[in-house]
Amino acid sequence: MKNSQWIGVAAAVLVVAASFMPWAYFPVLQKEFTGFFSEGNSYGRPGKVLLFFSGAEIVLFLVPRVWAKRANIFVSAVGLAWGIKCFYLYTVCYRGECPEKRAGLFLVVAGTLIALVAALLPDVPVKEETDRG
Repeated sequence: MKNSQWIGVAAAVLVVAASFMPWAYFPVLQKEFTGFFSEGNSYGRPGKVLLFFSGAEIVLFLVPRVWAKRANIFVSAVGLAWGIKCFYLYTVCYRGECPEKRAGLFLVVAGTLIALVAALLPDVPVKEETDRG
Protein backbone atom coordinates (compact mmCIF):
# COMPACT_ATOMS: atom_id res chain seq x y z
CA MET A 1 0.00 0.00 0.00
CA LYS A 2 1.44 3.33 -1.01
CA ASN A 3 0.54 5.45 2.03
CA SER A 4 0.52 2.76 4.71
CA GLN A 5 3.67 4.08 6.37
CA TRP A 6 2.18 7.55 6.87
CA ILE A 7 -1.10 6.07 8.06
CA GLY A 8 0.86 4.02 10.59
CA VAL A 9 2.74 7.09 11.80
CA ALA A 10 -0.57 8.96 12.18
CA ALA A 11 -2.06 6.02 14.10
CA ALA A 12 0.93 5.95 16.46
CA VAL A 13 0.57 9.70 17.06
CA LEU A 14 -3.14 9.11 17.72
CA VAL A 15 -2.24 6.54 20.39
CA VAL A 16 0.13 9.03 22.03
CA ALA A 17 -2.56 11.74 22.06
CA ALA A 18 -5.23 9.31 23.32
CA SER A 19 -2.99 8.29 26.22
CA PHE A 20 -3.48 11.76 27.70
CA MET A 21 -7.25 11.79 27.15
CA PRO A 22 -9.77 10.45 29.70
CA TRP A 23 -10.14 6.67 29.45
CA ALA A 24 -12.80 5.95 32.07
CA TYR A 25 -14.94 7.77 34.61
CA PHE A 26 -15.47 6.09 37.95
CA PRO A 27 -18.69 7.45 39.52
CA VAL A 28 -17.85 6.10 42.98
CA LEU A 29 -14.60 8.07 43.10
CA GLN A 30 -15.95 10.89 40.92
CA LYS A 31 -12.69 10.90 38.97
CA GLU A 32 -11.61 10.34 35.41
CA PHE A 33 -8.69 8.00 34.80
CA THR A 34 -6.23 8.45 31.96
CA GLY A 35 -3.25 6.47 30.77
CA PHE A 36 -1.13 8.32 33.32
CA PHE A 37 -3.51 8.74 36.27
CA SER A 38 -5.43 6.27 38.36
CA GLU A 39 -6.50 6.63 41.98
CA GLY A 40 -3.60 5.55 44.15
CA ASN A 41 -1.83 4.41 40.98
CA SER A 42 -3.88 1.22 41.23
CA TYR A 43 -3.75 0.58 37.47
CA GLY A 44 -0.20 1.77 37.04
CA ARG A 45 0.71 4.03 34.14
CA PRO A 46 0.02 2.07 30.96
CA GLY A 47 0.40 5.28 28.96
CA LYS A 48 4.18 5.07 29.42
CA VAL A 49 4.28 1.67 27.72
CA LEU A 50 2.03 2.92 24.93
CA LEU A 51 4.34 5.91 24.44
CA PHE A 52 7.33 3.57 24.15
CA PHE A 53 5.67 1.29 21.61
CA SER A 54 4.29 4.22 19.61
CA GLY A 55 7.70 5.88 19.48
CA ALA A 56 9.30 2.64 18.33
CA GLU A 57 6.58 2.20 15.70
CA ILE A 58 7.14 5.71 14.34
CA VAL A 59 10.87 5.11 14.01
CA LEU A 60 10.36 1.71 12.37
CA PHE A 61 7.76 3.11 9.98
CA LEU A 62 10.22 5.74 8.80
CA VAL A 63 13.25 3.44 8.36
CA PRO A 64 13.20 2.09 4.77
CA ARG A 65 14.75 -1.31 5.52
CA VAL A 66 13.22 -4.77 5.42
CA TRP A 67 14.38 -5.63 8.95
CA ALA A 68 12.61 -2.49 10.25
CA LYS A 69 9.35 -3.50 8.59
CA ARG A 70 9.58 -6.98 10.08
CA ALA A 71 10.40 -5.64 13.53
CA ASN A 72 7.52 -3.19 13.23
CA ILE A 73 5.06 -6.04 12.81
CA PHE A 74 6.21 -7.47 16.15
CA VAL A 75 6.22 -4.10 17.94
CA SER A 76 2.78 -3.20 16.57
CA ALA A 77 1.33 -6.57 17.60
CA VAL A 78 2.64 -6.16 21.15
CA GLY A 79 1.26 -2.62 21.18
CA LEU A 80 -2.16 -3.89 20.13
CA ALA A 81 -2.06 -6.54 22.84
CA TRP A 82 -1.18 -3.86 25.40
CA GLY A 83 -4.02 -1.65 24.14
CA ILE A 84 -6.53 -4.48 24.48
CA LYS A 85 -5.21 -5.22 27.97
CA CYS A 86 -5.71 -1.57 28.91
CA PHE A 87 -9.24 -1.60 27.50
CA TYR A 88 -10.12 -4.64 29.60
CA LEU A 89 -8.41 -3.30 32.72
CA TYR A 90 -10.15 0.07 32.64
CA THR A 91 -13.63 -1.18 31.75
CA VAL A 92 -14.07 -4.18 34.02
CA CYS A 93 -16.64 -3.90 36.81
CA TYR A 94 -15.39 -4.17 40.39
CA ARG A 95 -17.69 -4.95 43.33
CA GLY A 96 -20.73 -4.07 41.26
CA GLU A 97 -19.41 -0.67 40.23
CA CYS A 98 -18.83 -0.28 36.50
CA PRO A 99 -16.85 2.64 35.08
CA GLU A 100 -18.09 4.72 32.18
CA LYS A 101 -15.93 4.29 29.10
CA ARG A 102 -14.50 7.45 27.57
CA ALA A 103 -13.31 8.20 24.03
CA GLY A 104 -9.59 7.99 24.81
CA LEU A 105 -9.79 4.28 25.53
CA PHE A 106 -11.50 3.55 22.22
CA LEU A 107 -8.95 5.70 20.37
CA VAL A 108 -6.09 3.74 21.92
CA VAL A 109 -7.48 0.42 20.72
CA ALA A 110 -8.35 1.84 17.28
CA GLY A 111 -4.93 3.47 16.90
CA THR A 112 -3.02 0.34 17.84
CA LEU A 113 -5.17 -1.74 15.48
CA ILE A 114 -4.62 0.68 12.58
CA ALA A 115 -0.87 0.73 13.30
CA LEU A 116 -0.75 -3.07 13.12
CA VAL A 117 -2.63 -3.15 9.82
CA ALA A 118 -0.30 -0.48 8.42
CA ALA A 119 2.72 -2.49 9.60
CA LEU A 120 1.37 -5.56 7.78
CA LEU A 121 1.16 -3.56 4.52
CA PRO A 122 4.62 -1.99 4.13
CA ASP A 123 5.68 0.00 1.08
CA VAL A 124 9.06 -1.59 0.35
CA PRO A 125 10.41 -1.55 -3.19
CA VAL A 126 11.16 -5.02 -4.51
CA LYS A 127 14.10 -5.60 -6.84
CA GLU A 128 13.32 -7.86 -9.76
CA GLU A 129 15.93 -10.46 -10.54
CA THR A 130 17.00 -10.84 -14.15
CA ASP A 131 17.53 -14.22 -15.72
CA ARG A 132 21.26 -14.86 -16.15
CA GLY A 133 20.66 -17.74 -18.56
